[in-house]
Amino acid sequence: MNTQFDADVIIIGSGILGSNAAYELAKQHKSVIILEAGERIPRWKIVENFRNSSKKSNYNSPYPNEPWAHQSYDEQYIENTGSFDFRPGMLKLAGGTTWHWAACCWRYLPNDMKLNTLYGVGRDWPLEYDELEPYYVRAEEALGVCGNDQDDQSGQDGVPFPPRSKPYPMPPEGTTYLFQRLKDKIAPEGYHFIHEPNARATQPYDGRPACSGNNNCMPVCPIGAMYSGIAHVEHAEAAGVKLVTDATAYKLEKGADNKIVAVHYRTSKDIEVRLTAKYFIVATHGLETPKLLLLSDVANSSDQVGRNLMDHTGMGLQFLADEPLWPGRGSVEQGGIFNWRDGEFRTRHAAIKHAISNNVPNMSVAQRLIAQGIVGKQLDQQIRHDAARWVDISTVFETLPNPTNTVRPSTTRKDALGIPMLTVHYEVGDYVKAARDVVVQDYQKFVQIMGGTVVEDNTGWQNRDHLMGTVIMGNNSADSVVNHECRTYDHPNLFLATTGVIPAAGVINPTLTGVALSIRIADIIAREI
Repeated sequence: MNTQFDADVIIIGSGILGSNAAYELAKQHKSVIILEAGERIPRWKIVENFRNSSKKSNYNSPYPNEPWAHQSYDEQYIENTGSFDFRPGMLKLAGGTTWHWAACCWRYLPNDMKLNTLYGVGRDWPLEYDELEPYYVRAEEALGVCGNDQDDQSGQDGVPFPPRSKPYPMPPEGTTYLFQRLKDKIAPEGYHFIHEPNARATQPYDGRPACSGNNNCMPVCPIGAMYSGIAHVEHAEAAGVKLVTDATAYKLEKGADNKIVAVHYRTSKDIEVRLTAKYFIVATHGLETPKLLLLSDVANSSDQVGRNLMDHTGMGLQFLADEPLWPGRGSVEQGGIFNWRDGEFRTRHAAIKHAISNNVPNMSVAQRLIAQGIVGKQLDQQIRHDAARWVDISTVFETLPNPTNTVRPSTTRKDALGIPMLTVHYEVGDYVKAARDVVVQDYQKFVQIMGGTVVEDNTGWQNRDHLMGTVIMGNNSADSVVNHECRTYDHPNLFLATTGVIPAAGVINPTLTGVALSIRIADIIAREI
C-alpha cells in the first residue's frame, strides 16, 4: 500500500456490485477498503430471524433495521411526494440486498441499448452490446448463473439470442410442474415462454451447494445455493480487502484537478473518520448513490444527479386454475412470457414481461379464506385445494427516464447519525400507461385458457425494486452523470458502480448488467493505478 493513501481504492457499499469490483481489484494486487453502513450478520441468524418473524410476507423483516442503517420499508426512510408510493425492498448490511433477491440474471438485448435510435423514445446507451458481452460472461461466471443457451430471449421465437461467446456456467434447473403445465396450455396460443437465467447453483459451484428447492429465495436461501453479495465480500476479504462495517459515508471531499481526495464516514459510536485513496467507487443502490453525491456537492454539473429515476413499475394478477399446478417448490421464479420484449410497438408503448411467480402461496390463500369466514377442517381442506391451483403473474413494464422523477436528500428527516434520509418524487409515465390495455388483454386470455377464477386483480401500479437512471450514463456531460466507463464526468477518479447508471431500462432485472459494469470498472481502474 502506498503510505500516502489509506488505500488504492475505496469502495462505498458492500453489495453485489461493490464486492465484485473489490475482488477484481484485489486479484490485481490493489489495496482496497470497503465501507458498509450496516452490520455483518451470518446466514444462520437470518434464517432464525425469518422462522421467528410474525411478518413472513415482509422480506426485509429478518434483516437488521438500525437507526443509522435503515431498511427501505422503514416508514421514515423514504418520504414520497409523488402520486406513486415508491418503496423498494433495499437492505443495508454486508452483502447488500441480494441476500433476498430472486437471483434473475438477464442480459440486455442489443436493441435495448439503442432505444432512441431504433424507436425514437428514451435514451441510447453510450456503449454497444458487443463491448459489454465479455463482461457479461465474467459476471455470469462470478455469480454462477444457470441458464438455457437455446432460448431466444428477445421473445421472437428465433435462434438463440442475444449473442453469447460462452455458454452459461451451469445448465438450467429442472422445469417445475407449474411452468410445464402453463407452457403446455398457454404457449399454443402464441405466447413465448422463456427460461429465466438465475444465479442459483444446479450443481456444486464456488463453495455453494446445489439448490434443494427450499423456495426460501426471498427472504433468504437457507443453504446458500442462491448467490448473494456476501459471497464476494468473503472472496474479497480472502484476497486482502478490508471491510469496515458500521461506516456510513456522508461526504466525498474534492481536491485539486477536480479529483476526489477523501471520503468521510460516521459510526454509530459517534466516531468520525476520513480516509484517502487514489480512486473511489460509490457502489450503493440507486437511491443512496445520488444522495451521497448531492450531499457532497459532487458530480452534478449536468444537474442530472438524482433525476430520471426508473423502476420496472408493474402490475399483477392472481387466479385459481381449473387443475392442480403445485406451485412452491424450487426457485421463486423460473421464467416468463416474452411476447412484448422487443419490436416496433416500442415506438408507441412500453415493452412488457410477464413473470410466473413460484412462491409457496399458502399464506395468501389462507388469509383470503379466513377473511371469508372459513374455519376448521373446511379451512384446511380449502387451503390445500386453492394452494395447488394458485397462479401468480407478476408483470413489469419498460420505463423511460424522466428528469422530474427524482430522489433527493430529505429536508425534514435525518437518521441517528444526523444524515438526511430520502425524499422521492415518482410518477408513472404515459409510455407505461399506454401498455396497460395490452397487459389486461393478456391477463384475460391467461385466465380463459387456464379455466381460471380471478382471485385478485392487482392491476394498480406496483414497485419492482429495480432502481435505475438516477446517476444516468450518456455520451454528453451536459445531460449525463457518467460516461461509458461509469466514470463521473466531473471527477476523473470517481466511478459509480450502481444500476443507477442504466439509461434505458428494458424489461429485465438489471443486476447482472450492474455486475458486468462493475467488473469493467475494476479493470479500468487497475490499468490506471
